[in-house]
Amino acid sequence: MTITKESVAAELNGIEYPCRIKKDLVAQAKAAGLVIVYGASDDLMEFEGAIYDELGCYEGGDAWIDSKGLLDRGQIDDDDEAIAGFVARKKKAQKIQAIWSKCGNDAAWTYRTDIPHATFDVMDDGDTYCRGIVFALADIAQEAI
Repeated sequence: MTITKESVAAELNGIEYPCRIKKDLVAQAKAAGLVIVYGASDDLMEFEGAIYDELGCYEGGDAWIDSKGLLDRGQIDDDDEAIAGFVARKKKAQKIQAIWSKCGNDAAWTYRTDIPHATFDVMDDGDTYCRGIVFALADIAQEAI
């Protein structure tokens, strides 16, 4: 069976917060070049699968992704070569906007992006805590052209 962003999202749909994704599903997603994105607490965007990282985004924020992974300016040394590499990558990167909502009827975390993706719901005591996404790194490379 071929693993797709849709099949991973379907497998994750309804997972309870805090997310503890099965290691075999993360490994399958990684092998297929898929990235799972979801929120944790009130300040983290988590990435699992083909990208394993996290980004601080207290009350929302933007993540920039390219086919090599997450771009985080805070992790770049202040030398000219590292900064130039970051700037070159960001020109081709795609944005994922993390949206934090404190409203009781909405998911605390949702994501907006032009990257083709599938969604899944993370539940917390019967309420939707987060609407996560699953996307393919290959789609970023295509979108950036």
